[in-house]
Amino acid sequence: MNWTLEVVVVPVSDVDRAKAFYADRLGFAVDHDTALGDDVRIVQLTPPGSGCSIVIGKGAVPEMPPGSLRGLQLVVPDIRKAHALLVERGVDVTDVQKIGENPRPVPDPLDNVGFVFFDDPDGNGWAVQQISSRG
Repeated sequence: MNWTLEVVVVPVSDVDRAKAFYADRLGFAVDHDTALGDDVRIVQLTPPGSGCSIVIGKGAVPEMPPGSLRGLQLVVPDIRKAHALLVERGVDVTDVQKIGENPRPVPDPLDNVGFVFFDDPDGNGWAVQQISSRG
């Protein structure tokens, strides 16, 4: 039996601001934006190529302090290109960092160990890791 992680709730203080950040700056697809009156709203967004989405909203999502989620991680095949794209889109992102050493030789020295980090407007923390192939 497969057990797939499909949705992660990200706590935000301003749904419109967060939606704009994830859709316009990060390029996440807006799967749906559903309002059920003034007090309930659910927005689901999915990173390009991902099988897992994030949900932001109010009323129908679990109560968590905005900005309290840390350690969210995206994986890309080329960290340098991802970094350049984030910078181009106005995301305040760290420089590319090499964290650790590969346990075996790999064609690109940043495979598995190349990272950048950024926060969303509420302070939820994200990492982006380079993995061009799994072996």
